[in-house]
Amino acid sequence: MDSVFEVVQTLIAVLVAITFHEFAHGYVSYKLGDPTPKQTGRLSLNPFRHLDFLGTICLMVVHFGWAKPVQVNPNYYKNPKKGMVLVALGGPVMNFFIALFSVFFMGVILKVTGGQVTVGYMGDIIIFVYGLLQMLAIINLSLGIFNLIPIPPLDGSKILGAILPQDKYFKYMRYERFGYLALLLILSFDVLRTPLNMIMSGMYEGVWFIVSFILGV
Repeated sequence: MDSVFEVVQTLIAVLVAITFHEFAHGYVSYKLGDPTPKQTGRLSLNPFRHLDFLGTICLMVVHFGWAKPVQVNPNYYKNPKKGMVLVALGGPVMNFFIALFSVFFMGVILKVTGGQVTVGYMGDIIIFVYGLLQMLAIINLSLGIFNLIPIPPLDGSKILGAILPQDKYFKYMRYERFGYLALLLILSFDVLRTPLNMIMSGMYEGVWFIVSFILGV
């Protein structure tokens, strides 16, 4: 039964993380004057508009993955380079906020229960909710961190593109078609799992430290 709960918690966390990540990209672009996300149906909290099959499976299995990129048109921005950085950062920042709120409510549960979550009708519900919040924190931190890697189609490549001189960026983007292959190789051979897990664990512990200080748990 515990494994069933874990699968359900992971699935919910993945859907929430991906949906709000992509919605944030679209919303930031839309607020910067770009109608493309709205026209393509990406200003939506319907997860099925945002899922990339392979990226979702990777996120479920190894907790690192990606979603279907939101189409944007930087020509609508007053400052295209700055706009692209803000749009690219929108998704990961949203994930980090969700992780923060998830850990905060985990702390609230511990505060209210005195850290003694017991089995029983209400206890089972609290245990499930606590586990779900924990998975939300882990998945959102993982998705946010992973997407900052500068490999297409991840957000980090768009941030890098806005920083690089235009001629160097075009040279870099010649390899865009190999992006998915590079991501699969990274995930398949665990090339970055250890450093990514270290970053994720460090951020998780850092958020817990802040929440513990605020709530006194």
